[in-house]
Amino acid sequence: MRLIAIATLALSAILLAAFSAPAALAETAHVSVEQIVVHSPALEGNLEGESPDRQVIVYLPPDYQQHPDKRYPVIYVLHGYNMTAPGFAGLLQAQSGLDGAYAQGLPGVIVVLPDTQTLHGGSIYSSSITSGDWEGFITHDLVAYIDSHYRTLANRDSRGLAGHSMGGYGTTRIGMKYPDVYGALYIMSPCCLSVRGAPPPQTAAAVEALQSRDGLAGLDFLGHATFAVAAAWSPDPLKPPFYVDLPTQKGQVDQTVLDRWAANAPLAMLDQYVFNLKRYKAIAMDVGDRDDFRFDAQTLHQRMQDSGVANRFDIYPGDHASGVADRFQHNLLPFFARSLTFAK
Repeated sequence: MRLIAIATLALSAILLAAFSAPAALAETAHVSVEQIVVHSPALEGNLEGESPDRQVIVYLPPDYQQHPDKRYPVIYVLHGYNMTAPGFAGLLQAQSGLDGAYAQGLPGVIVVLPDTQTLHGGSIYSSSITSGDWEGFITHDLVAYIDSHYRTLANRDSRGLAGHSMGGYGTTRIGMKYPDVYGALYIMSPCCLSVRGAPPPQTAAAVEALQSRDGLAGLDFLGHATFAVAAAWSPDPLKPPFYVDLPTQKGQVDQTVLDRWAANAPLAMLDQYVFNLKRYKAIAMDVGDRDDFRFDAQTLHQRMQDSGVANRFDIYPGDHASGVADRFQHNLLPFFARSLTFAK
């Protein structure tokens, strides 16, 4: 399982031209940044002990304080595996990217980066008795908090969801299931789209051998990712200290666990949610031409197209971790500027 960090495309003059001329924003106008904590009832009581109080970074448009009666669309952007919201903000160069987009005429939007880091490196944006109801956090608790504490346009047509890698998976999964909450989706280099197999024998043995959390530090990347996936997709409340069913037992593959994992693969889920996906005003997806995830992403694109779900698909020159900040500023933000509703 490769859940790395960020992929993005080169500058697109076509998308930049889609903006109207800058509305006389002064060069010194900047977004304002707020770091807040959002309490999530959906995460309370999880067996892993993940805190229900989550760090969230909020970017407010330059004119937010100047126009106290104005309301704004909101874009929620989900980080990748083994990241935090501050780390993702740095990787996106979110503040400077937004400033640059406003200088190019971006209409005012609120951008929200929630932190979903967990014991095993990431929530996988799934709902589990072990690691917590992360779907509930993202789609209900976080949205309700932002709508009640900021001047938002509180409707699906003015709400976008995006993410990279694990966040791209989360955007796909959550987008499939919650079309009443969001109106447009931007999926960046998504991981985990296809049905997964068991980890290689060496990793499986290392994971099975752990008897306490003290041993987690000795695992390699794939070992941590195996625990993260198991916590998200094969929870077991009767198996402390990790409360998961692992995909191997004494070196033998447990197909029932892999079947549970398969139920969470968007390429397996797609047929159930085609009608939900058709409700979106716009869906876009990108992936690098040297990204191992490009084949699954292209399959998802084609299967959505074949099922009548319109979506834009871009392959850019680069790997999974290429130029995310440029992609965020010059492609993702213009996409939502075209796709979201900016008035009541």
